Amino acid sequence: MKVSHTPAAVSAAFDDRNLIAYAGLVPVMRLAERCGLSRLTAQKVKLTGAGNGAGAAADAKVTSIVGGMAAGADSIDDLHLLRHGAMPAVFDGIRAPSTLGTFLRAFTHGHALQLHAVHRRFLGALAAHTPLLPGAGVTAFIDVDSTHKRVYGRTKQGAEYGRFKGIRTLHPLLATICTPHSRPVIAAVRMRRGKAADARGAPKLVSEALATAVEAGCTGMRILRADSQFYNAGVIAACRRAGARFSITTGMNPSIKRAVLSIPNDAWQKISYPNAVEDPDTGDLISDAEVAEIPAYTAFASRKKSERVTARLIVRRVRDLAKPAVVGEQGELFPVWRYHPFFTDNPAGTLQAEREHRHHAVVEQVIADSKAGALVHLPSGHFHANSAWLTLWAMAYNLLRAVGAHASAFHAKATTATLRAHLVHVPARIARSARRITLHLPHNWPWQQAWTHMFAITHGPPGLI
Repeated sequence: MKVSHTPAAVSAAFDDRNLIAYAGLVPVMRLAERCGLSRLTAQKVKLTGAGNGAGAAADAKVTSIVGGMAAGADSIDDLHLLRHGAMPAVFDGIRAPSTLGTFLRAFTHGHALQLHAVHRRFLGALAAHTPLLPGAGVTAFIDVDSTHKRVYGRTKQGAEYGRFKGIRTLHPLLATICTPHSRPVIAAVRMRRGKAADARGAPKLVSEALATAVEAGCTGMRILRADSQFYNAGVIAACRRAGARFSITTGMNPSIKRAVLSIPNDAWQKISYPNAVEDPDTGDLISDAEVAEIPAYTAFASRKKSERVTARLIVRRVRDLAKPAVVGEQGELFPVWRYHPFFTDNPAGTLQAEREHRHHAVVEQVIADSKAGALVHLPSGHFHANSAWLTLWAMAYNLLRAVGAHASAFHAKATTATLRAHLVHVPARIARSARRITLHLPHNWPWQQAWTHMFAITHGPPGLI
């Protein structure tokens, strides 16, 4: 591909007041409006005591930030992208970045909790109005994980040296919901200081996420999945109180190690991975992974009796390639294994439970998505402003997932970067006639059918959504 005209024959001018760069925001924000984002914010978020009018029109400010994030804004200054061309013709209440920054800096811990309440109810409304979590009435998985986000500046509140030597971070904690047929959505988030322990605040977050899952239509079996840093009595007790099940990696503490080494050799079952290779001589699948189960293992045995939990201990073992097996004249004598145990009360069969537990890694897709989107930066020096920014990103993420679920089967599982590129970043020219607005979009847009379907549903009669 090359430019079709000589340089002298091409010029540019930013002078068209009837153009918008993000026509996809029209159906996106229409869906947010139908699911009550403005109404919920007006009801729940009360920035009492905030100076300079920061607490006024919280609903307009929240929707402006969520809309900007949906369009790709990853800092407060980037929210200026909403104020161009004909955007005022199709949106009311767009606020300037300086106003939005003042609004975020007015947040306290209590105000951040108010925003969490909006997030939970907004997710419930999205799930009720869109096919966001298909199959949630049968099985849903709630995944908990934490991540570190590097920040710069010595005066940024909460930024500390934590897990990564010489790097200042903040330490968000998040919980997601997914089903066997859907991509994850975000159930709950918490901002924490950089050197906070991984499991700090986890039992409370787990309780909130499990309750949010019910609001989002997860009325069937709910299974909490987590890594070994969340293997503690408080997290499991939160699951039991909520009537949910758990599947948590344990690590290899002395008690677990004794239990694992007591498993007889004939109890191990081979796993057939999708990419396993067939042995040309025997026809067996070459896979060095095996699974075994201890049906009744009592965790936290040193704690008081009411805190002890008895459930299944399922162990996967793989060959440790870093430690070659001892080989004698008669072949291999002592294979060396690495063990990956997890503690669960999932009623599924051993191999299915192990496969479902490994699927916990899906939460990493959400974390990667965040760091390629609005969490590229945590833009403020104020801790609670960054906490609010994190919650607003979770709302924007869930909103884009709901839009993708309406658009097509492909977009229901696409990343939010793809959703923005295909469905939001669509230029349009505004035409007015008889008090109506028509969006003239590019001819032969590759994802025209998905965009049109999304637009028709969000702008159709209420019964269609």
